[in-house]
Amino acid sequence: MERKGADESMGTTASVSACEIACLPKDVLSEAISLTAPRDAFRAAAVSSAFRAAADSDAVWACFLPADLPPLSDGELSPVPLSKKALFMRLSERPVLLAGGLTSMWLNRETGAKCYMLSARALCITWGDTPQYWRWIPLTDSRFSEAAKLRAVCWLEIRGKIDSKMLSQNSTYAAYIVFKIDDKHYGLDSPVQEATVSIGENKSNRQVCLEGYDNKDDDEDEVPQNHRPMMSGMRRLLRRNRRVRPPAACVQLPQERSDGWMELEMGEFYNEEGDDGEVSVSLMETRGGNWKKGLIVYGIEIRVKK
Repeated sequence: MERKGADESMGTTASVSACEIACLPKDVLSEAISLTAPRDAFRAAAVSSAFRAAADSDAVWACFLPADLPPLSDGELSPVPLSKKALFMRLSERPVLLAGGLTSMWLNRETGAKCYMLSARALCITWGDTPQYWRWIPLTDSRFSEAAKLRAVCWLEIRGKIDSKMLSQNSTYAAYIVFKIDDKHYGLDSPVQEATVSIGENKSNRQVCLEGYDNKDDDEDEVPQNHRPMMSGMRRLLRRNRRVRPPAACVQLPQERSDGWMELEMGEFYNEEGDDGEVSVSLMETRGGNWKKGLIVYGIEIRVKK
């Protein structure tokens, strides 16, 4: 009986406290909620009608929207959202194109941090404008109009960069190359590639592999003779007969995305005050001398690391 009475007393006290909080002026509630994060505002709106009115107010969502949104392409916000929360929801639901049409941006729904996708045209691809090595293919179901398709190179080098001031402060980001692999491909599994991400004086390197490993037979016989590296007869025989083996555990492998593309994490970095200059990202394989074919590059995505 004593325990039951204590529980009822605690429940009553909690109810009274909740009622007292709900009785606070709307601007006081809005001020308190604006000091949290978007995810907390969504939760607060479910508490009561008083909380919902405060949590949905422009005063709250003006704090969550970046004050330095970059210029957008014409018509990206048509029709214009009627409230700050509606604007936040629009920017967090799907990417918008920035002026120039080569970069897209969206907001992380939980934190409000700015995220970006650099299109293939916004990247520096060695020999990217040489039809002998790369060609540009149209995209019909994408924010960007084209992607870069690798015809054949022995020197793979893809670089991207973004000003750290465009990113949200005090946020940890990761950079991903977004791509597909054509059915007729070779040379993307070995040797593995090197990914580098740098900001200011901080630099990270990791080994990555664009091609996932699924124990398919090695298709070396499909590689043109003049594209194969020099190797002894015994080595060639062993390679022809082997099964594809997965790389060491320290090599990063790609993952499939919900949009049908693949992504490969190239590294992460911390953007403190946004005053470290450029964030540079690169993917390279230039030492092996092996010819490569079939990579389709969509772009490089820079988003908040969960």
